[in-house]
Amino acid sequence: MTNGLNGTLKKRKRVEFFFKVLMIGSTALVIGSLIVIVGTIVWKSVPALSLSMVTRTPKGGFYLGKEGGILNAIAGSLYLALGATALAFLLSLPLALYLNLYKGRGSKTAVWTRFSLDVLWGVPSIVYGAFGFLVMMMIGLRASLLAGIVTVALLEFPIMSRAIDEVVRLVPNELKEASDSLGATRLETAVRVVVRQTVPGIMTAVLMAFGRGIGDAASVLFTAGFTDRVPASLLDPAATLPLAIFFQLGTPFPEVQQRAYASAAVLTLIILAASVTGRLISRRYSRHVVK
Repeated sequence: MTNGLNGTLKKRKRVEFFFKVLMIGSTALVIGSLIVIVGTIVWKSVPALSLSMVTRTPKGGFYLGKEGGILNAIAGSLYLALGATALAFLLSLPLALYLNLYKGRGSKTAVWTRFSLDVLWGVPSIVYGAFGFLVMMMIGLRASLLAGIVTVALLEFPIMSRAIDEVVRLVPNELKEASDSLGATRLETAVRVVVRQTVPGIMTAVLMAFGRGIGDAASVLFTAGFTDRVPASLLDPAATLPLAIFFQLGTPFPEVQQRAYASAAVLTLIILAASVTGRLISRRYSRHVVK
């Protein structure tokens, strides 16, 4: 009896040791990959990265190695990603609250809505770009910042909706019941209780969608267009950093290719800054979360 118990304990320890090694290896692989990718981008971007590059627009012959910068792509990416993220948020938050507060867990409407969002999440971004381009042709809208914002918002919508939905589902039912017992309406419970409890998770969902939107190239290739100027209105075409990187890497000139890595470094820095800002905001509001 004792031998059998000892054998079982040894087997469990071996299994635990195996999975511990697997977890450590996975963590090291993720961290190592991040260091290699960021390190390569930074190392290759140093020769071309300068203040003038991020404060000037491209001049004549920029893609042939002449003077200029990527201010047009930086501004276009920020305008497009911020506008699309705001639009997607205005659609995603009400949907997530509706599914969780007005529909039960077993509701067919909620089940099919979540299934549809999961399918949309897996649709390639080039399909969103083709759909956006088709709609543009139908209504006579040319490639512009507005068309890019709408297309990227459609791309971000299922990502943000499902992430917020999963966060809202984690709110304890006791909080909702306590709010109802005090005479609050469902809308008041949603805004004053549920949203306040899920601010850190909502910020994470927004950052996920923002990172996907600002880093995507396929969805804006035919919808936002490309220009060497900073867009002055929603109907002007807009350049983006992913497309700028693509065009710069496609040239045979080493100087321009170095600028592509500098553009990638700027894009990475923007995403990093957004992530840090989101973490600080989440930490500030996390004290209101009931654990």
